This record gives sequence, structure tokens and C-alpha cells, in this order.
Amino acid sequence: MKLPLQQTWDLERIFPGGSDSAAFGAFLDRMEQDIQSFQNALQSAEPPATIDHAASLVSLVEQLQSILVRLRESDSFTACLAAQNQQDKRAVLLGGRVKTVAAAYEASLTRFDQLLTQVPDDVWNGLMQHESLKAIQFPLAERRALAGEKLAPELEALAGDLAVDGYHGWGELYNTAVGKFRLTFEEDGKTVDMSAGQAANKMHSPDRQVRERLFAQWEMAWEGLADYCADALNRLGGFRLQLYKHRGWKEIHKEPLAINRMSAETLHTMWDVIERNKPVFVGYLQRKAKLLGVPKLSWHDVEAPVGGGGKHFGYDEGAQLIVEQFRRFSPKLADFTEMAFEQRWIEAEDRPGKRPGGFCTSFPAAHETRIFMTYAGTASNVSTLAHELGHAYHQHVMNDLPALAQEYAMNVAETASTFAEMVVADAALQGASGTEERMTLLEDKIQRSVAFYMNIHARFIFETAFYEERKKGLVSTDKLNELMLDAQKTAFQDALAEYHPHFWASKLHFYITEVPFYNFPYTFGYMFSAGIYAAALQQGAAFEDKYVALLRDTGSMTVEDLAMKHLGVDLRKPDFWQQAMDMSIADVNEFMRLTE
Repeated sequence: MKLPLQQTWDLERIFPGGSDSAAFGAFLDRMEQDIQSFQNALQSAEPPATIDHAASLVSLVEQLQSILVRLRESDSFTACLAAQNQQDKRAVLLGGRVKTVAAAYEASLTRFDQLLTQVPDDVWNGLMQHESLKAIQFPLAERRALAGEKLAPELEALAGDLAVDGYHGWGELYNTAVGKFRLTFEEDGKTVDMSAGQAANKMHSPDRQVRERLFAQWEMAWEGLADYCADALNRLGGFRLQLYKHRGWKEIHKEPLAINRMSAETLHTMWDVIERNKPVFVGYLQRKAKLLGVPKLSWHDVEAPVGGGGKHFGYDEGAQLIVEQFRRFSPKLADFTEMAFEQRWIEAEDRPGKRPGGFCTSFPAAHETRIFMTYAGTASNVSTLAHELGHAYHQHVMNDLPALAQEYAMNVAETASTFAEMVVADAALQGASGTEERMTLLEDKIQRSVAFYMNIHARFIFETAFYEERKKGLVSTDKLNELMLDAQKTAFQDALAEYHPHFWASKLHFYITEVPFYNFPYTFGYMFSAGIYAAALQQGAAFEDKYVALLRDTGSMTVEDLAMKHLGVDLRKPDFWQQAMDMSIADVNEFMRLTE
């Protein structure tokens, strides 16, 4: 890998000219025309009456997939533009246009789905053996089944059209509000104006006084934006509840479970196992409090380093570490990662004006991905970078599949990313030069377990409670704070002295309109990847191709079937989840031994 590496991504290879790109404008124009043609074809289409009429369905599916690829390309491009510069108003307008185009496409899919429901079962079974449809029979059957549980096509289309300026509009309002976030912080005689992303990174300072002052200002800053965030959250929740009511859906978790191709039984089993094992992690938090010299940890201490802050990793150093550790497990993953660095697929520069958080987004037409984060040199930053590269590799191994077979759910998307984190974290731990470095790396690893088992659980508890409260009417900022505090206290089993009541405002995930309950899939992915990692450790190099095969199947079956096919386990039973949990507990036990 060529060093030094640039820390800004290259979007010019996708569409030159940024938010003023003429090529992107033409791309959108053509896509709009093709959506209109697709709609016209659907208006005159009839459901295949026999297997001999398969050509009509094949043609519609080809048009659908062609548009889907370009929509993902467009959405990724505008998301990248808006993330790299929150003051790029043109990017916001382009994102709005893409959402409008996507709504027209989604509206046309209601007619397409209706056609699928009208195909007789015997004809359907024959059609699914057609060469062009065989590889996507699962997502097609999934659409057919779900269509039977929705409103009439014209009503679903109307809801989609209204969602552009309503539902999705509230999500955009939140992004606008966060774009106004500024935190002025004084340190070492210097005053720094920080974005939300920069302030969040600073919260990992080894200096507790810095964290304490910063966290107080962080809470105040979000309190200043709370009314805007509450408006957005209430409207998003209200829209979903109304739509669910008219569809006859009574369970708030029905849609997120369907999106994640996961049963309620699996979800409940996972949380039950986590709940039973939380005392181990409460013990860890108590030990960490002792090491930091406080009676109980505060929220800002949970992810703080112990032992003086740990090592600083320069960007090139972090990149080299990731590639080296990936190569021990998978030469293919390492080669891909080198290419991603060298071809500037990653936006990591620490500068004002960027959106907070990190993400990986795919450009399926270009067969490329882009990774966004703000890199400040912490061990956590290295983990985040490895995490997002795992996402990118997942998409990479699926690029040759039909578009519908690439539509994998968030929970299995988190599997590849979290697996990549584990590879890096464990390899770094094994290569630690002494007890203190080993303790620091181990503690960073355990922090992620706490995040998935406690922080994410708090988000799930909060969001579930929020929807119950929202059924009664608008939820005030005070009530949202109360719900969040209750959720955090429950999830952390009262292990903290101070919590983060405005977390509901500061966390983007609650405002992502494409996916409700953008929380439990993270925990699923973390624990599922632990099971995969255990298999990889047992099988060594022989597991690389099996891993790729598993990733390629993620868009073509339920998670229960995926686990049974590739791992031979039943996710509805506690055994698998406990085995995954035991790996985390082993880390805690080792940490407790080292810190006696």
C-alpha cells in the first residue's frame, strides 16, 4: 500500500462537478424517463396466466432492477455530498429531488407487487424456475407476501407520494437542525469551534475534566436544538403509526422485523440472553469506575480510555494495522482494503462542517463504495474504520449478483462490519507489547460489547416506549428526556451516576426514515459475527470462501435460514447467543484479572 494516504475521498470518479455536476443532472433526467416508461408498462401489464407468459414478468423485473441500481447510486452520491459539507445547500436540494424520484418509483412498485399477488400459485412456482428469475426468487416471493398485508395499491402509492414532503421531509429537517450544531470549547488557552462530529470525538479525551466540561456543554447544545428534534421525532413516529393503523398492523416491531428478515422469537431470545448476562458487564463498569477514581461512572466515562488514554494511531498507521490484520484472516479482504485506501474511497479528514458519525454507502452502478467518518487517531477510530471497510467488502463480493439479490437487511449488513472489527481488535490484542497496552486494547474491545448490550438496548427500550407514548399524542421534550433516562437506567442496570437525557436528540439513528428501529440490528450483527468469528478461528484459511458464500446469501434468505445453512445453528434458541456472549465475557474476565 502506498503511503502517505489521502484522507479525503474522490467523488469525481462517480460524477464530476460535485453538487453542480452536469453528468449527475443528466443521470437523474434519464432515470426519471425510465421510471415513467416503467409506470406505463405496468399500467398495461397483465399477470402471467401460464409459465409460457414469463417474458412479460422478466421484462418488468429487468426494468425494476435497472432503476433500483441507479436510485441507490443517486442516493449515495447526494448523501456523500451533504455529509462532507453540511453547508452545501445544492446537495440538500439534489437529495430532495432524488427522494421525489424514489417516491415515484416506490409508487410504481405497488402496482408491480399487485401483479405478483395475482399470479396463481402453480404458475408462480413455475415462473420462479425461469433462468432470469431463479436467483431472485426469494426477494420476489417476499414482495408478493408483504403486498398482501398492505393497503390497496393506489393508497400505498398516495402514502408514498405524501411521504416525500411529509415523512422524509421531517427527517431532512433533523439533518438541517444538526447542521446548525456548534460547540465552542476552550482548552489550553485556545477556543475551538466544533461540529457535532468533532465534539463527539473529543468526548473520548483521557482527561476526565475535559470530558466533564465538554459533556455539560454537549447536553446544553442539544437542549437548545431539542424542540426542533422533538418536532421531527414526533412527526416521524406519528406518520408510521397512522400508516400501520390503516394497514391493520398492531405490532410496532412488525416492519423492522420484516425489513431485517427476522422473527420476533429470535429478537426476544437475543435480548433475553443479553439481559441474563448483564451483571458481568456491570462488574466491568464498577471496576472501570475504580480505575478512574470515581464512585460510579458517568455517561461520558463509559467510552473513555483507561490507563492514560492509550495509543494514538496516525491515519497511515491505522490503515496499515487494519490491512495487516485483515490479511491474517483473508488475503482477499486485505487486497480489497488496500485498493479502497489507494483509490480514495474514504473521507476521514478531521475538519469542521462535516456531518457527525460514520457510514459506508454503495455505488452499485460504478461497482464502488465510499466510507465517511472523522478520524482523530483513537483506537475507537481505527475500529470504526475497520467496521466501515467490512461493510464495503460485503458489497464488493455481491457486485455481480442481480440488484434484488443485493438488497440485504441491516442486521446482516452489520455482520460483515462487526466481524471486520473483531479481526482487527483481536489481532491487535494478540500483538500487544505489554500489560498496559493489552489492557487498553482489551478495554476498547469491551467498550464495544457494552455499546451493543447496553447502549443499543437503551435505544431499543426508548424507541419502543416512545411509540407507546406517541399513540396517546405528541410527546414533549421533557417526556422524551424522561423516557430516555428510564431506558438508559434499565439498560445499564443503574450502573452509572450520570446519564444522557438528550441522547434521543443527538443520535441520528432515530431520524433515519428508511429504517425504523435502527438499533437492534447492530446488536444482532455483533453477536452473529461473533459466531462467525468463532467458526473462522476453528477453520482457519479454509473459512475464507465459506465466509464469502455466507455474505453472498444475505440478500436471499431469512436470518434463521442463513444461520442454519452456513453455521448449522438455530437462532430462535438461546445456545447460539450464549456462545457469542461467552466470547465477550471472556474479555471481561481477562480485563478483571489484569486490573486486580
